[in-house]
Amino acid sequence: MKQFLITPAAGKRLIAKGMCKHPLIRKSLESGRLVIIAGTTNGYIAEEILSSIHQESGFSRKRFFRGIVLPPGDKLSEKGAMKDETGFPGDVVIENGVWDKGATIFDVVDDLRPGDVILKGVNSFNRERGQSAVYIGDPHGGTIGTALQAVIGRRVSLIHPVGMEKRVWADLNEIALKLNSMEAQGPRLLPVPGEIFTEIEAISNLTGAEAELIAGGGVCGAEGSVWLGVTGDTEQIAAAERLINSVSQEKQFELDFKVILHS
Repeated sequence: MKQFLITPAAGKRLIAKGMCKHPLIRKSLESGRLVIIAGTTNGYIAEEILSSIHQESGFSRKRFFRGIVLPPGDKLSEKGAMKDETGFPGDVVIENGVWDKGATIFDVVDDLRPGDVILKGVNSFNRERGQSAVYIGDPHGGTIGTALQAVIGRRVSLIHPVGMEKRVWADLNEIALKLNSMEAQGPRLLPVPGEIFTEIEAISNLTGAEAELIAGGGVCGAEGSVWLGVTGDTEQIAAAERLINSVSQEKQFELDFKVILHS
């Protein structure tokens, strides 16, 4: 077993590279629709996928989100700037390999069919139970409420790209019951179906090696990092090392302050 430290930013890039090779995504790019719902991890995925089809011009992940979590006491968070959609570019909707710039999940949800794919990030997941959940702040259920119409109603595939730092060990159905009760405060929580895709799946898909979580944490920029133990044959481990080294220097996520401050 070889051990690797992966920061949250490196994990996002790693997940993005793995998503590009996902069979369902590759098929949807050839014939169908791929909807990448705005979110920080999905911004990295949009970059990689748009680059792979040579349509990355005009995309920036620095405002590719509708809501975002910032440290307690952050001035932008206090002003509520993260709660509006000023400067929001839209989700990334790709139909038959062509990016429909400015379109959102709300524009295309009624047209999605089996074979189409939706990528939606989550706020927590329990790997052992195969559970994932999304925070809900919108009284109408937000983007996930809309996406589920196609997922449940028309068997559209739903994939959740999510970093290992969002792992939980409790039953998310039980947590949701607590957070959604009349006595609770703060955002609600919605457990959702879908395929969970983390750094572990990315390593497996791209190298054939097996990875498992063995430790976590750090300081001075390593906060939220995870240690992954990777096993496989010599070639697989070497491939995993090359892959992880290629993303290891990924810079911390940055916001588009010009757009946010203008809002």
